[in-house]
Amino acid sequence: MTLPVLSVASECYPLIKTGGLADVVGALPLALAAESVGMRTLLPGYPAVLGRLDGAEPVHGFDDLFGGPARLLAARHAGLDLLVLDSPHLFDRPGGPYADPQGRDWPDNPQRFAALSWAAAAIGRGALPGWVPAVVHAHDWQAGLAAAYLHYGGGPRPGTVFTVHNLAFQGWAPAYLLNALRLPPAAFDIEGVEFFGGIGALKAGLRLSDRITTVSPTYAREIATPEEGMGLDGLIRARAGAMHGILNGIDEEAWNPAADPHLPAAFDAARPEGRESSRAALRVRMGLDDDSRAPVLGVVSRLTGQKGMDLLLACLPALLGHGMRLTVLGAGEPALEAGFRAAAAAYPGRIAVRIGYDEALAHLIQAGCDALLVPSRFEPCGLTQLCALRYGALPVVARVGGLADTVIDANEAALAMGVGTGLQFAPTTAAALEGALARLAALWADREAWKGLQANAMRAPVGWEHSASRYAALYLGLR
Repeated sequence: MTLPVLSVASECYPLIKTGGLADVVGALPLALAAESVGMRTLLPGYPAVLGRLDGAEPVHGFDDLFGGPARLLAARHAGLDLLVLDSPHLFDRPGGPYADPQGRDWPDNPQRFAALSWAAAAIGRGALPGWVPAVVHAHDWQAGLAAAYLHYGGGPRPGTVFTVHNLAFQGWAPAYLLNALRLPPAAFDIEGVEFFGGIGALKAGLRLSDRITTVSPTYAREIATPEEGMGLDGLIRARAGAMHGILNGIDEEAWNPAADPHLPAAFDAARPEGRESSRAALRVRMGLDDDSRAPVLGVVSRLTGQKGMDLLLACLPALLGHGMRLTVLGAGEPALEAGFRAAAAAYPGRIAVRIGYDEALAHLIQAGCDALLVPSRFEPCGLTQLCALRYGALPVVARVGGLADTVIDANEAALAMGVGTGLQFAPTTAAALEGALARLAALWADREAWKGLQANAMRAPVGWEHSASRYAALYLGLR
């Protein structure tokens, strides 16, 4: 018998994506199908989403959903069973999911995502004829109020699971919006949605959901500390019995070097020699010196302080001093974008930068770089290092969050036992990153050790099979 589960999130690959949340929300339903979980995914009806749906059918209507009428559309896309909240007064606007074309947050974001959560709660209580979920699984602050609406609504309700993908984004709103967000006065309490004198959507999910997950075991431990808990560590410690750290995976069909249309030649762990074509193609594409002996380091990342990109800028002299090359794909903080542009201008052929995002180039970087740099100050899970493992690029990662859980450091013991898959460094400082670059240079000089690490990396488990079984068990425990 298939267990019905509603997943609710603000983005989902391949329809709308700003980061790893979308990848997880898009991949999890497909992985759970093998666990007899029938998951439907509720998304906002952004123009980018509605424009890609064929044959969508209305299945429910709202006369007044936070300022205007709305309807739920049922559709299928890329193997996903979707419910889309078509609410033009909230979602039919230019820009991204959260901000206008100038990058400013929409001032009515509290109402926009409260509407998404309200719709999830309505579905959870049986708004759709013939389909009532046993569990509502909400992702990040944009869906955090779903648990509150179900909790304060009274009567029978489904089980609730809340996943924290990034604790830094908390969905805080001023207290005067309590009534506008359709929350009862009793909710404005430390045991409810109140957070530092306002309304915390993320806090609501953490406090009022039956179970909490986050996207790696190490991150689950980190956010229970004052240093990493961002004001929520006391609540997270109090709810330790409900917390589960479950690693993310990647879509192994989308990220498969043996059948990747973005690469000049196929390769895999059994045929690693095909990787040389991607190495050469990356040098040409990015305008790097055509020297196959020089290791190329890659970055596919948001260019932010959280991702440690300022540390990488500080380490460029050391990187170049080891004879390494660098290729960067990403966008983010203007000062960091400018810093990488200036570095590329100062060192043509040795540093290459593309500001923005390009899916095909992201695949080529993973396949063509020799090592991938992920020097994050904190990282709930991280997906880019999992792609690097699959594509044979050795991840060089800070020892935080999911990076610590997914990369085996090639220390002396790991090298002796033949189990290393990359390099970890700590603390997350420029000096420690420079030390990791020196270790990487020494490994590059030892070709047999490098090939062994690369083979280990390409055989490392990076998919959803184990994690999907853990989610399924979690849902079943709420029946």
